[in-house]
Amino acid sequence: MAGQAVHQNIAKTIEARPDAVKTVEEWRLYLATERRVSPHTFNAYDGEVVRLFIFLKEHLGGAVGLRELRALSPADFRSYLGRRRAETRDSPLSNRSMARALSGLRSYFRYLDRMGVVSNAALGALRAPKIPHALPKPLSVKEARKTVQDAASFAREDWIGARDNALLILLYGCGLRLGEALNLTLGDIFDVQVLRVKGKGGKTRVVPVLPVVSDAIAVYIQLCPYALAADGPLFVGARGGRLNPRITQRLMQKLRSALGLPETATPHALRHSFASHLLGGGGDLRTIQELLGHASLSTTQVYTEVNSKKLMDAYNQSHPRERMICGDRAQINGNKTPDQN
Repeated sequence: MAGQAVHQNIAKTIEARPDAVKTVEEWRLYLATERRVSPHTFNAYDGEVVRLFIFLKEHLGGAVGLRELRALSPADFRSYLGRRRAETRDSPLSNRSMARALSGLRSYFRYLDRMGVVSNAALGALRAPKIPHALPKPLSVKEARKTVQDAASFAREDWIGARDNALLILLYGCGLRLGEALNLTLGDIFDVQVLRVKGKGGKTRVVPVLPVVSDAIAVYIQLCPYALAADGPLFVGARGGRLNPRITQRLMQKLRSALGLPETATPHALRHSFASHLLGGGGDLRTIQELLGHASLSTTQVYTEVNSKKLMDAYNQSHPRERMICGDRAQINGNKTPDQN
């Protein structure tokens, strides 16, 4: 009976025929259990498929079933993506968002093909929009250290200050994602030297903990007014429930303002800083991959580009020959007439 109620709720949400509704329900279960995608990815993909069915009902003049899904052409999908762009005319979807929308649709149709329900190659004919190659933006060592040191300065209570300090130093000292840190339980701490972290896709990794990190966590646990259960959250909010990530994001906003940090100084920037500073200090790329929980080494290799760029910037600014060239250019430009400039 409960399964039937869920089925009805999904049918109402996507306004589709029962055969299509069933596949959406099964696809959602596949994403959550087999693929184990993050809640953010799940919501993004699911929302995209829901929007597609709403669009198709209007576009084709009625509720859509599997037969209609088989007959969709590249032009139908282009019309949908064009509508998505038009929906946010005041703030157009970025190429990255459009690429994510296309990924959500492809995930659903790949599942249909895999299950032998619907085979439609129309999506394969569409090219994803170009996404600019963006490098991670870590903080400098000085900025990261100052961020961690000042984390407790905005807290109204000592234990909250200790919690914020422990959390930020954990992100920077162990390279955790914010979600990974907030999902930690007291039982995930083997001892003061190791953490068991559940990352993307439900994969678990063991991360060594620096003494300064374990000391900060120990101080927080000692000052915390709530009894932390072994299977309960390690980091709790003012009322004792699991700490909301928005609290930490707001803390970073305050630190950015107080310390004059760039807008890219987010909780995730501390993870980028961890990787970049390890690599800059001679860390092995494979080891850093394991510590970050990256499935592919190519994901970790992007930090070599960050360090190479910093190296070239320092070279261009500091090398005597470069300064001579810049000086010569400035002198030449200074001798030009206004029309020449």
